[in-house]
Amino acid sequence: MEDEGNPALTIQGRVKWFDPGKGFGFILADEGGADILLHANVLRNFGQSSVSDGALIEVRVQQTPRGRQAVEVLSIAPPAGVVLHLSDDGVPLPENHDDLPLEPARVKWFDKDKGFGFANAYGRPEDIFIHVEVLRVSGFADLQAGEAIALKAVEGKRGRMAVQILSWEIAIRKQED
Repeated sequence: MEDEGNPALTIQGRVKWFDPGKGFGFILADEGGADILLHANVLRNFGQSSVSDGALIEVRVQQTPRGRQAVEVLSIAPPAGVVLHLSDDGVPLPENHDDLPLEPARVKWFDKDKGFGFANAYGRPEDIFIHVEVLRVSGFADLQAGEAIALKAVEGKRGRMAVQILSWEIAIRKQED
C-alpha cells in the first residue's frame, strides 16, 4: 500500500475505539491531528483480531484521499495503569508474569457480554479460564473461537486461569529474541 510519492510515517498513539464487528476503529496520535483509521485487516496482519480501547499503539500511517490510515501495526501495549486484581480464591494473582511459561493455546470460546471464556493449551487436557479483564490488561478487546494465542496461566481454586494473553505472532517473535 505504500508508494514512493506517499511514504508511510511511524506514529505512536492510543486506540480511541475499535469494533471487531464493524471491522475498524480509530487511533488518536500522540502528536495530535485527525484520527487515524485502523482497519481489521491491518490488525490481523499483526496477529490480533481486536485491540482494547486506550491501548498504546505504534503504527505506520499513510495519507489517503479519505484521511490518515494505518497500513501496518508495529506494536501494541495494554492501556497504561490497568492492573489485574482477579482471583477465584482470595489470593492475589502475581503482578510479575515473567517467570511463567508462555503456552501455545487456542480459544475454545469467549463471550464478551458474559465477560469470560476458555482456551485449550496444546498438550494439556484441562480448559484455561480467561476473564475479560485479562484481555483488557493484555491489550485485547475480544477473542474469536479458534483463534491461536499464547498465554500465561496460574493454578486457581477452580482450575487454571490465564493472567496474560499474547497474539500468537508476538509470542513467536518474543521467543526468537
